[in-house]
Amino acid sequence: MNDKKYKWLLYLIVTTILLTVVVQCYWNYKNYLLNKQNFINQVQVSLDNALDTYYADLAESNEMAIWDVDTLSFDEHSSHIKSDSIFLNIKKDYKGIIKEDISGFTQLTDSNSGFTFKKGNNHISTVKVIKGKKATDSLKLIKGITSIFISIKNDTLDFTKLSPVLDSELERKQLDIVYTLEHYKNDSVFNTFNSENSSPNFLKASSKSTFLKENERLEINYSNATNIILKQGLGSILISTLLVLAVISCLFYLLKIIQKQKQLAEVKNDLISNITHEFKTPIATIGVALEGINSFNVIDDKEKTKKYVNMSSNQLSKLNLMVEKLLETATLDSETLELNKEALNIASLLNTLVSRFKIQHQNKNFISKIQDDSLIINVDPFHFENALNNILDNAVKYGGDEITAQLFSKSNSVEIQISDNGNSLTKDNKNRIFEKFYRIPKGNTHDVKGFGIGLYYTKTIIEKHNGSVILDLNNKFTTFKISIPNG
Repeated sequence: MNDKKYKWLLYLIVTTILLTVVVQCYWNYKNYLLNKQNFINQVQVSLDNALDTYYADLAESNEMAIWDVDTLSFDEHSSHIKSDSIFLNIKKDYKGIIKEDISGFTQLTDSNSGFTFKKGNNHISTVKVIKGKKATDSLKLIKGITSIFISIKNDTLDFTKLSPVLDSELERKQLDIVYTLEHYKNDSVFNTFNSENSSPNFLKASSKSTFLKENERLEINYSNATNIILKQGLGSILISTLLVLAVISCLFYLLKIIQKQKQLAEVKNDLISNITHEFKTPIATIGVALEGINSFNVIDDKEKTKKYVNMSSNQLSKLNLMVEKLLETATLDSETLELNKEALNIASLLNTLVSRFKIQHQNKNFISKIQDDSLIINVDPFHFENALNNILDNAVKYGGDEITAQLFSKSNSVEIQISDNGNSLTKDNKNRIFEKFYRIPKGNTHDVKGFGIGLYYTKTIIEKHNGSVILDLNNKFTTFKISIPNG
């Protein structure tokens, strides 16, 4: 995949993620508004139910019965009162309301008793007032009793009685809110409840109860309970969030795979270029030697023949070594690699390797610091030596002029540090230096031989020994730290 296609794919993935987030946020916002409206409706229903229950209880508690107890003779007790004049005065007071002649009336002298004045019989009856629905219902069961049942409707709302009923309705619907009540008559506030808790940010709802008169209105003002509304829609919010995270995770995973494939393609191209370059040199050398033998009659010259044969043999050895490295790398990725561990004096091995590199690279300054010459670890000698050799070879190829090998003994492990004062590695290279076939990019320059598998081989072998290897770029030194268990 070329860079242009990769950029377009990256833009497409980012756009998809942004659109997914925007759509889910919009959907959650619409869901919030729907839950908010549902919340408002629940509060209004609770208010209506509470008001209906309040007026029903009020009607029952205010119901009364007027019961004729006995009859008194009018002539004996009220001979001085002219009955016609009394009824005429009452009729005059209610002129226009009462169309028929008055035959009698009842007068309550206090809350519990009174009398009934009947014109036709010309007598007064004392009456008893019984209040409450339970008592009046009991009175209805008694035969032979004349009674009048009256239900009184109040013009004012008793908020001390209405509030507990409303609290019970809100609790039943699990609505924990702070509220105020306002009773309006002719669009003017007639009475309020909990007005000290009022706030300009409160939501409002008006009761639709049929018990209210046409000119009356009861409003409830309550806090904008965002927490309660969000709690009601918590399930859908969580599902939406999980869906968004799943989509984003999949897209990022896809992008990571594509990026990795792109890197592998680059590594493959670099590997092919390196192999081509590495193989061409010995092949060309062998070809020149064979051509010299065939074309210039050097067979009769034993010295030249020997020289060309040795040259060809050396180049074939290099070809064989490179092929073995590639095959060795393939073996590392499989489970067929078996380590033949045995006790090894690590100090002796490290000194041997440093001495060998001193002889081969006399232009470099090698320093060896061994804390304990008798350190023994249980490793595969062949693979472990190759692992250390690769790090030293890497320091020679890419490092500075001073290379230091140190050996430390710790409580549960042995630590080997190989440092150089070179600065060819950067933090960008640090995270990829142990990748298979990775080499520090230098364009088309091939001044340093290799396939980029040495450090990958080292890391794999160290990890198969249950150890670890890290790269440290601090203090102007490039340091490889290898830790191997000493148990």
